[in-house]
Amino acid sequence: MFSSILIANRGEISRRIMRTARRLGMRTVAVYSDADAEAAFVRDADEAVWIGAAAATESYLKGDRIIEAALDTGAEAIHPGYGFLSENAGFAEAVGRAGLTWIGPPPEAIRAMGLKDAAKALMEKHNVPVTPGYHGEDQALKTLKAAAKKIGYPVLIKAIAGGGGRGMRRVDADKDFDDALTSAQREARASFGDDRVLVEKFIESPRHIEVQVFGDNHGNYIHLFERDCSLQRRRQKVIEEAPAPGMTEAVRKAMTDAALMAAKAVGYRNAGTIEFIVDGSGALRPDGFWFMEMNTRLQVEHPVTEMITGLDLVELQFHVASGGKLPAQSEIKLKGHAVEARLCAEDPSRGFLPSSGRLEAFDLSSFGDDPGGGAILRLDSAVEEGDVVPATYDSMIAKAIAHAPTRDGAMDALGEGLRLAEIWPVTTNAAMLANLLDHPEAREGIATTNLVEANINELASPDDVELADALILGAIGLQALHTNAADPWDVGDGFRVNAAPQSTFIFDINGETHSVRLVRDDDGVERAHIGAETFEVDVEAAEILGGVIVSGAVDGADVMGVVRVLADGPVMFMKGRAIALRRPEYSHVLDGVAAGDDIRSPMPGKVLEVKAVAGREVRKGEPLVVMEAMKMEHTLIAPRDGKIAEVSAVAGSQTAEGVVLVRLEPIPE
Repeated sequence: MFSSILIANRGEISRRIMRTARRLGMRTVAVYSDADAEAAFVRDADEAVWIGAAAATESYLKGDRIIEAALDTGAEAIHPGYGFLSENAGFAEAVGRAGLTWIGPPPEAIRAMGLKDAAKALMEKHNVPVTPGYHGEDQALKTLKAAAKKIGYPVLIKAIAGGGGRGMRRVDADKDFDDALTSAQREARASFGDDRVLVEKFIESPRHIEVQVFGDNHGNYIHLFERDCSLQRRRQKVIEEAPAPGMTEAVRKAMTDAALMAAKAVGYRNAGTIEFIVDGSGALRPDGFWFMEMNTRLQVEHPVTEMITGLDLVELQFHVASGGKLPAQSEIKLKGHAVEARLCAEDPSRGFLPSSGRLEAFDLSSFGDDPGGGAILRLDSAVEEGDVVPATYDSMIAKAIAHAPTRDGAMDALGEGLRLAEIWPVTTNAAMLANLLDHPEAREGIATTNLVEANINELASPDDVELADALILGAIGLQALHTNAADPWDVGDGFRVNAAPQSTFIFDINGETHSVRLVRDDDGVERAHIGAETFEVDVEAAEILGGVIVSGAVDGADVMGVVRVLADGPVMFMKGRAIALRRPEYSHVLDGVAAGDDIRSPMPGKVLEVKAVAGREVRKGEPLVVMEAMKMEHTLIAPRDGKIAEVSAVAGSQTAEGVVLVRLEPIPE
């Protein structure tokens, strides 16, 4: 083993690698950019070295600076984590030339599998089934478009370099191909420095199943079973599990045999993942899967494999890199079921818009509890309370994992842990993830990669019942906080002379005004009135540090939430959501309809393309500006019909949150 390692990455994976390294007695070195100077992984390391500005191209993608940091600090080896330079063959070679050990696969294997077109050609040569498509060198629009027509729509445009869903676009019709290609190439160039693409047949009901493989320096190859990663948004995984639901021994053997064949074809060593696209229209079949790509690194979702096998994959990486032998395939046993959810700083109800800022609240302490039923909860987090979530990098801030004897047990435990999350003011997808875990198709194990987009409104936004519960609990929580006031004139118990006590609370939730009136009848029954609806309420509030827990029943259904008083006012935490309990601001009404005329930057980011032209009329939903934030593209659209009065957005420029990019005016009569 090594005495000292440098981790050429950031965030959650850097902290996760450090945990194993420390357990094995290794000294750890971190590298960090300007944006990460106060980050948790920097605090965790034994030594940390600044390597550049916030932009990844000026820091985490600067291989020479990283190698220099390793040499200066006496590190013996470099672990690349995932993303950034983890699949860069040139960097792996440079690490070796510097006399350092690369904790990963050989550069030749990275090259062979790093470009999707070449990898598919190699797999065909070794009789591994591949998806039909065009993998040629000619990148002319005419050639690619002709290939798409020949394959038959829908097709998938995919960057040949990199992964993570970037540089990938589905195209359903010939008329949409040009714009989709431009967008895919631009995103691929920004993410991987390579805008070449391939075109494949889009599988209509796809599942995504992958196999974890390992190779060592002694010619040994093993698999660690499969993972199902079908629950995705924008081609990026959000929930992964192991083993795959519906897997049979016959299909597992066919798939793991194909995966090991792929690894052997390139003389693979260390950790890797063979990803397959699977026909999800019915039961899994030995002939119903096709090679998609190989990730020549550790995967984000590796914890579910660790949970079902009892192996530490990072330790296994260290062991192989230092010349050790792998365990025999017969020694690796599958036990129970594990599920992982990627907690991301984004708003699913607003097109997964990224969120950033300093975390005043970050409480997932339920992941340190025992949920019972033999379940185990684990949290791999990039952040802690008080840390900043930067807008510069990927939106994932933590991974929440559950393991239990049964699949339902693992999904139940994970969903409950996510619903108890308290995170503010950064918006997260915790509620969506919990809802996704309860979706009937997910529970039945028949979900395809289409599930999230097809059900996004149901998954991402609270329904009328949940919204009413949140308003009622919020009102009762605020009433309790006021009731505990030191000054009797500040007590908000709704007391009235010769009448039943009542209190009225008015909230602005996402721009809509809601009124909640709490009334206690003479018979002691409390009711809540929201608009024309009346609810019978049996809820108690218990004081906690910094707030109150409100729990009980609304119309006989169990409810629970937490109201905390934070820096910018009270916040309601319920079912994984955070809702600011703010009073409406009426001053904006004076501006009339002009309030909807400004198209503002919803987050800090870079303007990639400006489609708006001053003086031109546009229709509601028409794209105006394309931005990039947290490594994802986001299109800002016209909120209504109008005429473009002013365009201040400039392609290539950085912009802050709230800056007016385009201004509309009414279309002249």
